[in-house]
Amino acid sequence: MSDLRITEAFLYMDYLRMSECIQISFAVCRIGIYTAGLLCSTSIQPLGTYILLASPVISRISRKFKCFRALCCKGPPPARPEYDLVCIGLTGSGKTSLLSKLCSESPNSVVSTTGFSIKAVPFQNAILNVKELGGADNIRKYWSRYYQGSQGVIFVLDSASSEDDLETARNELHSALQHPQLCTLPFLILANHQDKPAARSVQEIRLFPQETAGVWMCVKKYFELEPLARGKRWILQPCSLDDMDALKDSFSQLINLLEEKDHEAVRM
Repeated sequence: MSDLRITEAFLYMDYLRMSECIQISFAVCRIGIYTAGLLCSTSIQPLGTYILLASPVISRISRKFKCFRALCCKGPPPARPEYDLVCIGLTGSGKTSLLSKLCSESPNSVVSTTGFSIKAVPFQNAILNVKELGGADNIRKYWSRYYQGSQGVIFVLDSASSEDDLETARNELHSALQHPQLCTLPFLILANHQDKPAARSVQEIRLFPQETAGVWMCVKKYFELEPLARGKRWILQPCSLDDMDALKDSFSQLINLLEEKDHEAVRM
């Protein structure tokens, strides 16, 4: 038999071996076993360097197949971290509507929370399991019973509410910031309903209107976050249902704080 015939026979054998390897790789990848790289790398080795020199086609196929193997058998993406959060705020602040919008739920299905509800809010780099607590007067006294296990806090306030309601929200926020189970956690404070005409800006929310000698004056003590939250991780952001980009950005900042706290715990 001539050398040419022998070469053709070897090429045909390599072709059969490569075809079999491709079929095995597809089967292995389908069932989620990512050891196909080792199997494939040992299966398509040429039988002789002189064959590769005689046939550049085999070399090209081998390189392409290795690229395919890297894409097909690289394994699943890493799981997103999950964080357990508690969401509090007075009734009417918009907690349920904001969370439902983030979960892409229909606005027609939004019902004010009377006890508590839990939603898994997905983001690109994390999943937030948010426990929302009702904000009625007769429920707020039980909030602290649901704080255990929380890794972060979302506080929603109605920036267009009355001065009395804002004062009540201030007291509830102060109580949460000082609670033993929450005082070391990251806080996201959302000034909701910025789309309403009576809404106060974040700058105004930092000021507390106080009547002096019959004249309403703004004294720099509203919510008193700076002295109370000094040394804590907290974010104050405006939001509304009409600006989902800003809302998602606020949650992205909260996720960054949660990740930083995780990294600190690992270092300790």
